[in-house]
Amino acid sequence: MSGNVALLDTTLAAAKAEDRAALIAYLPAGFPTVDGGIAAVKAVFEGGADIVEVGLPHSDPVLDGPVIQTADDIALKGGVKIADVMRTVREAYEATGKPVLVMTYWNPIDRYGVERFTAELAEAGGAGCILPDLPVQESALWREHAEKHGLATVFVVAPSSKDHRLAEITAVGSGFVYAASLMGVTGTRVSVGAQAQDLVVRTRATTDLPVCVGLGVSDAAQAAEVAGFADGVIVGSAFVKRMLDAPDAAAGLVAVRELAAELAAGVRKR
Repeated sequence: MSGNVALLDTTLAAAKAEDRAALIAYLPAGFPTVDGGIAAVKAVFEGGADIVEVGLPHSDPVLDGPVIQTADDIALKGGVKIADVMRTVREAYEATGKPVLVMTYWNPIDRYGVERFTAELAEAGGAGCILPDLPVQESALWREHAEKHGLATVFVVAPSSKDHRLAEITAVGSGFVYAASLMGVTGTRVSVGAQAQDLVVRTRATTDLPVCVGLGVSDAAQAAEVAGFADGVIVGSAFVKRMLDAPDAAAGLVAVRELAAELAAGVRKR
């Protein structure tokens, strides 16, 4: 079975045709439980997310701030496995018909096996993978298998990336480019800032791929701000925090569905 990179491409193109940015949500698999995590992904889609990134919880994160680390710890203590991540992708995709990616560090894939991981992700209906710590120079094996299985390879660029480095990264990526709005870890910010807009401009100069901005967006006003210059707005910590702050699982689902609706309205007010 081939993966859903084409669905990802058409979803981003459809948002552009509507003269708006796409809303991309992030939630870790297995949080608060495997079933609860699946319900949460469905809830954000119901609220208005166009695309969801399912996080593969990892014990040694380099990009995740304290909110997502807390959720990952809960998932890991609950015994979440890669099979649970694949199940989350499958059930979310089958329920909604919308693109679902996995965001993961490289070590779990390396240990699991690249061919096995890509084949299972494609079979589950996944659209691709975001790989924040895989250097482009070491990505040939991954890209070979991802392309074979119809999966996007999304790389992360940062404000510190030089123009020549941006060109190297975007030349081999697919799906979209994940532009980290600032240096540092995930988490909500008071302001996303001009640094992100400059990065989007410089990245677009190297590629026709959509450029989507993440790290820091937490409300409709910030989503509208970023939607003014980016092709997609990525929100993670704000969703996870809503679930962590909820008194129970049911309230958490209501909270993330409502946040998705607010953000979906925000990306349409660019």
